[in-house]
Amino acid sequence: MTDISTAFAERRWMTADGLTLFARDHAPGGGVAKLPVIAIHGLTRNSADFGGIAPLIAASGRRVLAVDVRGRGRSDRATDPMTYTPDVYARDVQALMHQLGIERAVFMGTSMGGLITMGLAGQASKKVAAAILNDIGPEVAPEGLMRIAAYSGQPVDTPTWAEAADYARRINAVAFPHYSDADWEAFARRIFREGTEGSPVLDYDPDIAVPIRAAGAKALVPNLWPMFRSLARKRPTLLVRGGTSDLLSAVIAEKMRKAAPDMDYVEVPGVGHAPMLDEPEAKAAIFEFLAGVE
Repeated sequence: MTDISTAFAERRWMTADGLTLFARDHAPGGGVAKLPVIAIHGLTRNSADFGGIAPLIAASGRRVLAVDVRGRGRSDRATDPMTYTPDVYARDVQALMHQLGIERAVFMGTSMGGLITMGLAGQASKKVAAAILNDIGPEVAPEGLMRIAAYSGQPVDTPTWAEAADYARRINAVAFPHYSDADWEAFARRIFREGTEGSPVLDYDPDIAVPIRAAGAKALVPNLWPMFRSLARKRPTLLVRGGTSDLLSAVIAEKMRKAAPDMDYVEVPGVGHAPMLDEPEAKAAIFEFLAGVE
């Protein structure tokens, strides 16, 4: 696991309902101007997840905006928890693009970030020039969803950073069995922040789970195939799958490839849900893919 995320500007923008949201803005290296990349994290994560890949993409000549979705990281918590939904998140991203004067971008979405990307393509198709979907599809394996739902929004008692690292290991070891103690300590620093009393606290609003609980179990597996087909058949798309992912099964990934035969695909061996995108296989596929996107 690498993290070279120190070189970025802090960017803030306003949503339609008055929240101030945050993004890491990685300036592009020199050369011919290219479409920017907007990176969107998963359900309980934040922009720090792209600390390994974003600077590399920026160095290749593309501006990278890694966002903190509302309720996560350094973005405001929502006053109405029922706005913690992918369609609202997609509108928030549109507001970012409008306020920064970005007409089109390449979207790189991990898990929930991929769902937001599909939704955004439905809301404003012309804004999505290309898409990288990281371990997510139009349907997901129930066992992976239930694992994530079991810890999302639940209270955590971590008085010390060592206990925060133990928590990170406990809920993610299935995805990263090769991680060292140092890796888990770095992982904890990405998903926790220092609370008012000095103890680590998870860096998201527990109320993000409210809409999920309100919708019920059936809402955990909506039919998003029409949205996926619209996304992947009309623009360049790359699907990244963790080789041992319990959310995006090999069967679902194969169905996606049949539905979108021109879609690029890479599998990251020995990694579950979701790859950090700094793995050699993921990096190689991403840079090859971006080389074909003007």
